[in-house]
Amino acid sequence: MRLTQRSGQRLVAGIPTLWLLVLFLIPFVIVFRISFSEVRLAIPPYTPLLSWHHGAPHLEVHWSAYSFLFTDQLYISSYLYSLKVAAVSTLCCLLIGYPMAYAIAHSGSAVRPVLLMLIVLPFWTSFLLRVYAWIGLLNNNGVINNVLLYLGVIHHPLALMQTDFAVYIGIVYSYLPFMILPLYANLEKHDVTLLEAAADLGARPWRAFWRITVPQSLPGIAAGCLLVFIPAVGEYVIPTLLGRTDQLMIGRVLSDEFFENRDWPVASAVAILMLLVLVVPIMWFQRLERRELEAAK
Repeated sequence: MRLTQRSGQRLVAGIPTLWLLVLFLIPFVIVFRISFSEVRLAIPPYTPLLSWHHGAPHLEVHWSAYSFLFTDQLYISSYLYSLKVAAVSTLCCLLIGYPMAYAIAHSGSAVRPVLLMLIVLPFWTSFLLRVYAWIGLLNNNGVINNVLLYLGVIHHPLALMQTDFAVYIGIVYSYLPFMILPLYANLEKHDVTLLEAAADLGARPWRAFWRITVPQSLPGIAAGCLLVFIPAVGEYVIPTLLGRTDQLMIGRVLSDEFFENRDWPVASAVAILMLLVLVVPIMWFQRLERRELEAAK
């Protein structure tokens, strides 16, 4: 019986481990290896790391791709701009998503499934179509400008497209459910009697909220922020369709290096550095989770 249970546990743990090994670790090793190569006009368009000279293996490691990233202003500004856009978008998602998640968690049992369905409903439509819809809303001749002109609020169309504002709108609209759902899952499990006890002791509602609800919801806040921040840093579609042409995000730079410039070593180095930037908040979140688990014990 114990042998069967252990085999079942290993099988359950082995399937996702194999999935991560095949679809993440192996491609990561390939990209990591290419980042230490040099570009060349051949197929594949990079030099091999391991070659044979006089019957002996010879390892050639080149740091030119990484040194180029730290010396070229385009890549530095793209990284900083991507982090700025992701941070502002995550903050906006948190400010909008927390009240929505709180309202859903404290709604009636009959209304709650409907509200959750409305949050998930945008996923039933293609992501690309939803982003394209914002072009029709934000254009100079779009819905927003036409309505404002008709109401007399403005006399000339506002330049909403190809701006940072349009990028923020697109990212917040697209990734807001990823903030709401973890927050709801956390807020829904809170013990309401703690708030009642705080009210009995004379605490006002806002004070009880800041001293009880917010600290308990920190794991949900961290999870939601990571789920928004990480994909927003490497976002490609939204900045390409809605964003500025004079400032590129790192996802667009990565795509251009791979498919237009055919500079695979530099593109691989861009991807590796972006991954390292994202590993830091992931490690911080894991450390926070460990602290929560230790405190619960």
